[in-house]
Amino acid sequence: MQSLITKQPFIMKKQYSLLVLSLLLMACGSDKKKSVSDIIENGNLEELRFKRAELVSDSDVLLNDIASIDKAIAELDTVHKLALITTFKVKDTLFNHYLELQATVQTKENILLNAEYGGVLQQIYVTKGQQVRQGQLLAKIDDGGLSQQLAQLQIQADLSKTTYERQAKLWSQKIGSEMQYLQAKSNFEGQQKAVVQLQQQLAKTTLTAPFSGTIDDIIIERGNVVAPGMAIMRLVNLRNMYLEADVPESYIANVRKGTEALVDIPTLPETLVTTINQVGNYINPNNRSFKIEVLLSNKEGLIKPNLTAKVKIKDYSNPNAMLIPLSVISENADGEQYVYLAKDNGENVYALATRVIIETGKAQGDFIEVVNGIKVGDAIIYEGARTVKEGQKVSVLN
Repeated sequence: MQSLITKQPFIMKKQYSLLVLSLLLMACGSDKKKSVSDIIENGNLEELRFKRAELVSDSDVLLNDIASIDKAIAELDTVHKLALITTFKVKDTLFNHYLELQATVQTKENILLNAEYGGVLQQIYVTKGQQVRQGQLLAKIDDGGLSQQLAQLQIQADLSKTTYERQAKLWSQKIGSEMQYLQAKSNFEGQQKAVVQLQQQLAKTTLTAPFSGTIDDIIIERGNVVAPGMAIMRLVNLRNMYLEADVPESYIANVRKGTEALVDIPTLPETLVTTINQVGNYINPNNRSFKIEVLLSNKEGLIKPNLTAKVKIKDYSNPNAMLIPLSVISENADGEQYVYLAKDNGENVYALATRVIIETGKAQGDFIEVVNGIKVGDAIIYEGARTVKEGQKVSVLN
């Protein structure tokens, strides 16, 4: 009887536990029907903790399932493994290489007109900016009486000429002596030379235009005293201009008279196409260069002396050059340059990246000539050229 009584509390405790478990299972069943918002709204801590554990367990199962599916897809689908690239076909095209140089605009008809005789600047016959012709009188310096001396000397020269002509006529008739004839001849010739010399001296008192052009500046005004060598005005002709540039001696075999040149001047909207007019024969020992002159046409007068310009001289031309962008070229540890070709595997599903060693020539802008290693029609990898590897499968987007 006593043993039965002692077992009764244990049985009651076990029945209580089963009851609690049944309630929890019922609660679990009902929680699955409840939404997260409903559980949160109820504010039951036990329900919240149970719901969280349930969601975590479900998420783990889902992640495992997704990983299994991804693994199966990776084994069956090979397309997603391909690197995406673009290519361009190698073509032969005309390639002109230009040597770029800094140059300065010059004109040989840009001079200061200086006084050759000392005296008062008596008259100026032109104004600043005026167009003048070659030989036109520009200014006059007071001759200090030279014109009067010339007039007197001319009279004496005329008399000596008359005397000589009469003496020569008499001597032809054997009248008079040979000495008289020779003296008359000598006196006449001396007077003539004196007249020419004084005329040359008097010509220095006038200033004339050595070529046609424009009076750019008048430095000394009328009434001032000038001395030999003093600048009076500047005369400029802007029609026949040229560029002067220094060319490195390494290009001496490529730069010749008549070579094509492209000229860019800031004041002009377009590029001038011209030729080299003169090539210097002297190598400057300071910078190891020689000078060239490039003719410029300046019909509108927009080009001015001392303007800076950029001249491009064509030093190389190839009508069948293979050009590729500089950005696709890489270099290995041995200093060799290479590019990647996209070669078809024959199935049209993917291509193989194949590395090819190349030899390059001259570069112009963003492109460079390839002289060996590739041929016309090759597909060179463009986008993705820096990331692909030898033998890698690639998918060509273009």
